[in-house]
Amino acid sequence: MAEDLIEHEHEETLSREEAAQRLRDLADQLARHNEISVDLNGLKTTVKVPSQLTFSLEVEVGEEGSEIEIELRW
Repeated sequence: MAEDLIEHEHEETLSREEAAQRLRDLADQLARHNEISVDLNGLKTTVKVPSQLTFSLEVEVGEEGSEIEIELRW
């Protein structure tokens, strides 16, 4: 039987400092544990993370806005 795919996207407006804190919290979990737990609007998910993964960083700068996209894959 194939694994079920769970996908949840969440977007909200935060201050720069709040966004930095969210990234720090995620980084702390990644550094200390073999799993990451997220709670997005009441949907709590725990994801197991192996010791080796692929890190991807994409930066887009344009006249109408900029974007940084961080992706972790395993």
